[in-house]
Amino acid sequence: MMEQISEEQLRQRLASFVEETIKERHLEMSDSQRRALVTAIQNEVMGLGPLESLLADPTISDILVNGPFTVFVERKGKLELTDVKFTDEEHLIRIIDKIVSRIGRRVDESSPMVDARLPDGSRVNAIIPPLALDGAALSIRRFPAVPLSVHDLVDYGSMTPEMSMLIAAMVKSRLNIL
Repeated sequence: MMEQISEEQLRQRLASFVEETIKERHLEMSDSQRRALVTAIQNEVMGLGPLESLLADPTISDILVNGPFTVFVERKGKLELTDVKFTDEEHLIRIIDKIVSRIGRRVDESSPMVDARLPDGSRVNAIIPPLALDGAALSIRRFPAVPLSVHDLVDYGSMTPEMSMLIAAMVKSRLNIL
């Protein structure tokens, strides 16, 4: 019978295995390098690889992956290029497959595009070759626990104070807004 272990126990076992392997092979690395390696391997095996650090950041609303070496995030309405990278195209496609297979979907040459909703409500769109001519792409749109207010939109520069007053007046007057 298979032993049931928690995710945390599995993370610990994986960390121990990596630490033992480093010692057995007499690999020279600093404590910070060793911790980074352990975390990277845990994220790759148990999570979504290089995306884990982005998914753990509550300030990120969008993750946009345009090929294995170009990953943008949106924070407070502003797009930022990150230093997150995948090893290669195959690595990115493996992570995309991991995302969609967890929710019972698939992405392959016969079905190269998928739109899905993750258990946390996030929306995912993934596209791979042959439909994606420039290589695989992935977008994850996350929704904040607390919805943005009009004040937030003004603070982020998404609208001017005058626009917010106009929209408020239109809503109050029950006008249709396109």
